[in-house]
Amino acid sequence: MKTIGDVMTHGVAKLQTIDPASTVKQAVDLLNQHNIGALPVCDAGGRLVGIITERDVLRLCGSDGISGLDTHMVSEVMTPSPLVGVPDDSVAYVMRIMTEHRIRHLPVMDGGKLVGITSIGDVVKAQLEETNAEVSYLREYVGG
Repeated sequence: MKTIGDVMTHGVAKLQTIDPASTVKQAVDLLNQHNIGALPVCDAGGRLVGIITERDVLRLCGSDGISGLDTHMVSEVMTPSPLVGVPDDSVAYVMRIMTEHRIRHLPVMDGGKLVGITSIGDVVKAQLEETNAEVSYLREYVGG
């Protein structure tokens, strides 16, 4: 059974974070630059304090217009204290949590340290691969 540690985006080159004092415009630039939908928000000590998502940005634009991107800080629009996973969580468990809470991105923590992030797309892909492998095994078993 795959775990979230198997499918998450991790590593220094891939994991993007943002400071809570950054402008929302800076967050949007990072989201666009890296073609991602969410950024973990970490304080100066590297502690996860929130997550900013495309949905948070849209909410801001809906209330303040596009000018709000330059005038608001990430800390003002982020989701504070987000739900998190750990590398040993099963893909099925994480899929259930993300579905129940209607979230598309889940930071992954290990020993109090942010080690990655996973998206609903990562989770669905992993679940599909696991299901296809089971179907293939069953076909071989029944046919063999």
